[in-house]
Amino acid sequence: MQRREFSISATSIAAAASLGTLGTMAHAQRKPPQEGTDYVSLDKPAPVEASAGKVEVVEFFWYSCGHCFRFEPQLEEWIKRIPKDVVIRRAPVAFRPDFEPQQRLYFVLEGMNKVKALHQKVFDAIHLEKQPLNTPALVADWAEKQGLSKAAFVEMYNSPAVTTKVRAATMLQDAYKVDGVPSIGVAGRYFTSGALAQTMERALTVTDFLIAQSRKR
Repeated sequence: MQRREFSISATSIAAAASLGTLGTMAHAQRKPPQEGTDYVSLDKPAPVEASAGKVEVVEFFWYSCGHCFRFEPQLEEWIKRIPKDVVIRRAPVAFRPDFEPQQRLYFVLEGMNKVKALHQKVFDAIHLEKQPLNTPALVADWAEKQGLSKAAFVEMYNSPAVTTKVRAATMLQDAYKVDGVPSIGVAGRYFTSGALAQTMERALTVTDFLIAQSRKR
């Protein structure tokens, strides 16, 4: 999802095919990633949490984004084959104040060590079961239905620790100049997305390239 519109949709792909531009996309997949086209380099490095010798890859997402929902299985498959020196960090975005409940939801799951168990279930609840999960009350009720203590969830949801993580995530999206999701930051230096690379599948290929570039610096 772009700040104003979704980055790329099935409709736009169909339109591209009718205009003969899918051939251009295929050609682009054979070319090495190009700066300014497939990715951008940051003017000022973004903060990283990974330790020295590790390459941090940040996935920017929003639970209510349909593109993020569809990208999640691709990302999980990609994560299975990444090298040991690559560290994945997820950063829920907040383009508007009403995104914050889902930001906090993610960080509570992280704090409770429930991301692996419930991250996909959040996407499914929103996109398959049509639950909005866009207010503190709704996310707390949903968490309780997943077997979490509602009292513990609400306490952590409102905790200073989660507030700090929400602020840091929003600062990180600003540092990477994120204009849509899903999108990917690499090593605090590079940024790519489906809008830049033309598809999120290619964005992962670009990410592989940027990881290699990061090791050279």
